[in-house]
Amino acid sequence: MNTDARLLQALLRADFRAFLQKVFQTLTPGQAYVASWLIEAIAFQLERVRRGEIKRLIINMPPRSLKSISASVAFPAFVLGLDPARRIICASYSGDLAKKHSNDFRAVLESSWYKSTFPTTRIGPFKNTETEIELTARGFRMATSVGGTLTGRGGDIIIIDDPLKPDDALSETKRTAVNQWYNTTLLSRLDDKRTGAIVVVMQRVHMDDLTGFLTETSDEWELLSLPAIAPLDECVPIWNGQVHQRRTGEALSPEREPIEVLNALQLQLGSDAFSAQYQQMPTPPGGAMVKRHWIQRYSELPPTSERLVVLQSWDTASKGGPENDWSVCTTWILASKRRYFLVDVWRGKVDYPKLKTKIRELADAWKARRVLVEDAGAGMMLVQELTGMVAGIVAVRPEGDKATRMAAASAKFESGQALLPERAAWLPDFEAELFAFPSGRHDDQCDSISQALLDENLGAFAWLMPADWQNILTQASIPTRWARRRCR
Repeated sequence: MNTDARLLQALLRADFRAFLQKVFQTLTPGQAYVASWLIEAIAFQLERVRRGEIKRLIINMPPRSLKSISASVAFPAFVLGLDPARRIICASYSGDLAKKHSNDFRAVLESSWYKSTFPTTRIGPFKNTETEIELTARGFRMATSVGGTLTGRGGDIIIIDDPLKPDDALSETKRTAVNQWYNTTLLSRLDDKRTGAIVVVMQRVHMDDLTGFLTETSDEWELLSLPAIAPLDECVPIWNGQVHQRRTGEALSPEREPIEVLNALQLQLGSDAFSAQYQQMPTPPGGAMVKRHWIQRYSELPPTSERLVVLQSWDTASKGGPENDWSVCTTWILASKRRYFLVDVWRGKVDYPKLKTKIRELADAWKARRVLVEDAGAGMMLVQELTGMVAGIVAVRPEGDKATRMAAASAKFESGQALLPERAAWLPDFEAELFAFPSGRHDDQCDSISQALLDENLGAFAWLMPADWQNILTQASIPTRWARRRCR
């Protein structure tokens, strides 16, 4: 054996990232392998499991992102290559899928490069079936379907790969069955409860799927969530103690699924399915506090003669930076018959000077004549400094908690008074937060909504249509077909 071959074998034994690439090339010859920070993030967390550093790991990621090859095939092969006495159980939502992963695992172990890299790991004569592959050292990889029986069987590591298929996500019976199977059957199958590890790798399909169930009932889980489009700036741990700086709006795999492909998928799948499966942020199918079927849509804004005032509502973060909250501005056109047309949503993480500039820019751009800023944190200072520079800027002190305010504001959606555009670039993220509230990851846009819709002071002038307001709106020249041109 030459020096290069020995060095390659040493690398494959020491570096799971290199091993995963070799497995991919073995199982999918002809397909290009793209090394990326995504692979390093997955490999880093799985390696922590192998070393015993963490015992409960959830990885949420979109379909076709190497999750099954990584977790159900390469990881067991790597673990058993280094220690052929380990006992691994792998479960998937169907028996056929579990068998496919098992057969792929066998193909790796029977490859010439694997045999030369791990000479002590060999398939034995005892068990070599589609569901169980036992080694000469008595370690094994056992495959089962979610819901299957495991009587008398146990393992050191249990891997659950997509426990619920998307088609079953709306079935409460099937979701409950998966969660109960985990509690009553799978959890007891660890040979040693002190050292045994469980890995869950899946795309989100519902708020009450296995990830939702586990994270709601326990805080012991390490969670790696990998949305297809980054919803915020974040630092993702990767190999060798490094981190990847992911920026808002960045695609997870731009070489394979760039933003334009993901935007097309979003239109094909719909907001709910895309938010769950690709963004790892499932929302209640019908909406939580605000119901999806309440929403009225507009394709054209009302004529100028029916518009009363442009209102902007700001929910400001105390300071900028990736670890802080969003600052949000929603812009509304109030029209006759007490209708609120949402025409724009700005959302960003900026420092105080940039936030002050943005308030002036948006107020000027939309000719806003009432600008609400929450009277808390940076909001108080912003109103003081911008009074006289921004027309109609006022501080609003919120009453009650966030949920109480949104419950009151939701009546305007239910009555059809608050209307959303048919299309807008900001609409998917806006709806994901709106329909998930109060259980979603963020609520900044919802705070801005409730502040706008509950502005009692509008009643003094907003529905009267005096001539001076008509003149202001005429000068603003907000086009009737703005939504159609802007959103397409």
